[in-house]
Amino acid sequence: MEKIQSTPHNSGKVGEIAERVLLPGDPLRAKFIAENFLEGAVQYNSVRAAYGFTGKYKGVPVSIQATGMGIPSFSIYVHELIHFYGAKKLIRVGTCGGMHEDLNLRDVVIAQGVSTDSSVVKNTLGDAVNFSLIADYDLLSKAVVNAKNLNLQVKVGNVICSDRFYNDYDDPDGVFGNGKTSLNERLVAHGILAVEMESAALYLLAAAAKVQSLAIFTVSDHLTKKLYCTAEERQTSFADMIKIALETVIE
Repeated sequence: MEKIQSTPHNSGKVGEIAERVLLPGDPLRAKFIAENFLEGAVQYNSVRAAYGFTGKYKGVPVSIQATGMGIPSFSIYVHELIHFYGAKKLIRVGTCGGMHEDLNLRDVVIAQGVSTDSSVVKNTLGDAVNFSLIADYDLLSKAVVNAKNLNLQVKVGNVICSDRFYNDYDDPDGVFGNGKTSLNERLVAHGILAVEMESAALYLLAAAAKVQSLAIFTVSDHLTKKLYCTAEERQTSFADMIKIALETVIE
């Protein structure tokens, strides 16, 4: 681990950030988690409004670090958390767009694997292989057990991590690519549950650094059902996901 006092993106000092970190994108969600789930939470970062807090959950130190949206922003914070601050267990707690018909608003999705349209893997490993982006099995299995213990339903499977929020390349009339079905329809046919924008970077960076990572999401909108949560609901009403993540990260 490189010795630093702080970084251009994070004013936290080494020792102020725990080895166990939850990673919401939204800084207001980070603040909400810290204030409502942690004991004695202290803010260590406000640079670029990417709020970071450290407190205790059931006596175990846990940090909450906002990352912003998309792979580039997310990668900066996760790289620094791992290589500068010594993070060992990282769980993304974010929102996703439901794609599968079995999903509804506020359902919890655990990403067993991640597919991506991003070039982040290619830029890291080259063209030789299509590297599989997978969750840490220990964290994944514990998250599933913790959800059952909390009497919470979760969906476990593959998600698509996209570089685009507004998906202009998919044909809403269903004539994209092979002239019969849209790309999204083909993704769902191959078991993709939902779409989000950060988990490919998490699983890639964690694999390279040999640390544990997992991505847990709450469905905040559904692409085909045309259902949407409000901005306030995105920040404050996803307690099931947070409970599962906290129980898992402290084990």
